Amino acid sequence: MRDGSQILVPRSFTALFIPGGRLRPTETAAFIEQRYELCEDFAQMLVDKAKARQWELGITEADVLERMAQGLSASEVFSAAEAQWVLRRLAELLGWSDPVA
Repeated sequence: MRDGSQILVPRSFTALFIPGGRLRPTETAAFIEQRYELCEDFAQMLVDKAKARQWELGITEADVLERMAQGLSASEVFSAAEAQWVLRRLAELLGWSDPVA
């Protein structure tokens, strides 16, 4: 969290911007906070959509997350690491198994 900012960026998200062998992020705190807000908001937005897909299609949680992963990977809005974080956060919000574990 930067001075004056009330956003608490989780370590799991900040880690996306720390390359192997480095100790500090390659991006500014402001940039990371902005990307975190976008990713967190998107994960929150997908909660109802994921529940609806599971109910409408009668598929498993893993199948829903796989479909969401395909959509996220096709997006030009998120990096691959951010897309994976969004997917994991979505699973966490839903109380579903971690799709990456």
